[in-house]
Amino acid sequence: MLELQDYLKFLVALFAILNPPGAIPVLMSLAADQSHQDRMATAKMATFAVFVILLTALFFGEALLDFFGISIHSFRVGGGILILMMALSMMHARASDAKQTKAESLEAASRESIAVVPLAMPILAGPGAISAVILFGHRATSWEHYSTAAVLLGVLSLVIYPFLRFSSAISLRLGQTGINIMTRVMGLILAAISVEFIAVGLKGLFPALAST
Repeated sequence: MLELQDYLKFLVALFAILNPPGAIPVLMSLAADQSHQDRMATAKMATFAVFVILLTALFFGEALLDFFGISIHSFRVGGGILILMMALSMMHARASDAKQTKAESLEAASRESIAVVPLAMPILAGPGAISAVILFGHRATSWEHYSTAAVLLGVLSLVIYPFLRFSSAISLRLGQTGINIMTRVMGLILAAISVEFIAVGLKGLFPALAST
């Protein structure tokens, strides 16, 4: 069983990766023609979809790695690089292509429902978040660990919901500048987390590095 601070670090890190403030401009753009009721339904569905996606990654992600013969250390390095790319884009207040490409953005604009795709995945629960959940799930094997992690995912989903539910009000209060500042701060946190992922992964792949 990990310590409490490990779970708190995971919660903060995953919040930074999901970056719900950064999803507000996307939601405002894609849901511009929706009624108030439709936006509320979109927020609820997106929140639930994020929870289901991350919960699936928590319980089945490692089995998927085993199926493809991918070691956890290799995945940790790859996930760290992916998160680092996201962090660099966030520190420039830009949407990362690791989450959604321009072509996907254009396709999303024509969708009738945007809650699951692209809002829940890949904008919120994208490859970076899924990678982080899989890596955290690997840190222990007890049912207490997985149940605690699942509860944290539920808590995080509840934290995400107000950002989507009150996206219009938040956008008016913070403005684009305020959202950019929050995105840059979370990008800085992500950069540090990604370096840690890569360092630990490289030590696992090359044990000689651990003794130097």
